[in-house]
Amino acid sequence: MNHFNIAQNLVRLRHEKKITQEQLAYFLGVTKASVSKWETRQSLPDISLLPLIASFFDISIDELIGYYPQLSKEEIMQLYYEFSEDFANKPFDEVMDKINVHIKMYYSCYPFIFQICILLINYYMLAKDKPQQTEVLQQIIALCEHVQCDCKDMNICSNVVVLQAIANLQLGKAKEVIELLEDITKPYKLINHGGIYLTMAYMMLGNIEKAKSFTQLNLYYDILSLVGDAKQYLSISIDNFDVCNETIKRIDKVIKAFELKKLHPNDTAVFYYQAAICYCSNEDIQNALYYLNLYVDCLEELLKDEEIILHGDWYFDSIIESFKEFGVGLKAPRNRKVILEDVYCSLENPAFANLYKEVNYKEIKDRLKKFLSTTNFIK
Repeated sequence: MNHFNIAQNLVRLRHEKKITQEQLAYFLGVTKASVSKWETRQSLPDISLLPLIASFFDISIDELIGYYPQLSKEEIMQLYYEFSEDFANKPFDEVMDKINVHIKMYYSCYPFIFQICILLINYYMLAKDKPQQTEVLQQIIALCEHVQCDCKDMNICSNVVVLQAIANLQLGKAKEVIELLEDITKPYKLINHGGIYLTMAYMMLGNIEKAKSFTQLNLYYDILSLVGDAKQYLSISIDNFDVCNETIKRIDKVIKAFELKKLHPNDTAVFYYQAAICYCSNEDIQNALYYLNLYVDCLEELLKDEEIILHGDWYFDSIIESFKEFGVGLKAPRNRKVILEDVYCSLENPAFANLYKEVNYKEIKDRLKKFLSTTNFIK
């Protein structure tokens, strides 16, 4: 990471120019002791001297102090994982202070600000109380607006709109969400079908590998989107047993056809969890228990390793490189320890009240707790 390294830079620049501390001090009109203190980090040059020092070495002030307002993808990834680990192990306020220092330092590095918004969306609920959660969500909205106003990368700008909508939704601002998303997410908009023609163009140029990778990625995300939409449809239709039952049956076939329990156990677990809630709400105890068992199956698959890593399989064999190009690489956006915290409480949902007296329900809870104990998660 690029931080202020004026001491190190002064030593290096002097040696490259083959001059002594005395010579530099004479040029600047200061004492040798002053230069020595700068180089040993005991003090910093007066701000009025920075242009003179930079001019002497024929470099910019930014180069002199070792500050660059932009971060590489690798540096952004490193910071994201560092903050994610901090959220799992340190006080929330301490982590936020650290993040805010970096936000100010790299305020014009829009890929970094975008990833910070994703980070905060995933961890704001760890704040100590509702007012602080609200404060973080409002900060996300403000950062998204900053990116939209000043960033020239349309891909980043369109993505932060979605993050802004998520933050508004968590704040209960439904009208703002509709204003942000209603027009840009209409399924009949031609831009939503542009991928088909892009693939055709790759093939026309004979770039079959690129066409394959792009099409696989689109198919992968379309399937996950289908499962996600179906989960929402279950929430909307929870009082209509026939619709819920049919939706679950159809999506179950998709999950099995594409082996999503292994390919993407997180989204599959979320769907099975909602399916169990629907069946429980409609007093279909047998199916509620069945899908809760499937939910735990997915959790065991998701959390079996120390790190949660995005991956393909034999069918989706060209998507890994594409994952690496996006944001923070292959790791999950949320720390495993934080996910374990959520999982631990997931079966205490009041929506499962109809199951509390069921022996099989207690067995599922015991199974989940036993698995969590093997992950070194202690509650």
